[in-house]
Amino acid sequence: MPRILLVDDEPLIVESLTYSLTQEGFEVHSLADGNQVIAAVEEYHPDLIVLDIILPGMSGLEVCRRLREHSAIPVIMLTARGEEIDRILGLEFGADDYLAKPFSFRELLARIRAVLRRVELDRQEQERTSLSIGDLTLDIAPRRVFKGAHELKLSAREFELLATLMQEAG
Repeated sequence: MPRILLVDDEPLIVESLTYSLTQEGFEVHSLADGNQVIAAVEEYHPDLIVLDIILPGMSGLEVCRRLREHSAIPVIMLTARGEEIDRILGLEFGADDYLAKPFSFRELLARIRAVLRRVELDRQEQERTSLSIGDLTLDIAPRRVFKGAHELKLSAREFELLATLMQEAG
């Protein structure tokens, strides 16, 4: 069940979205203060964050900027600020998508599912492009091999042989 962190200080929106998203199969955790988001991400480990810009404590833009310093969790801005400059700032600060209030729940749901689909495809692609056994990691596309944090230099033949052995481990 995908986990969503909903950050908005409007109780009616939080209540409505929590109910609707729960009905769609999501686990929803909500906050009303921007200062609490970073700690909640570390505790709750959400798959996606729906974030308002205008929040008490810390603005949604600042929250997004700070999240991007150490996290790639997808963020959808959901805010009353719908001017072009606001959308641009939201995306420049690291949001993956931006939806202005008032909004259609169906559109928000479609955007959430689209972002989560892209994240899953990226994860699957990453898994296909690297192999790991113990502390040995082979990155297929760039043709690099690491033992722990140390990069090993292999010839093309050695790389192919190692890739074959790792793909057929056991």
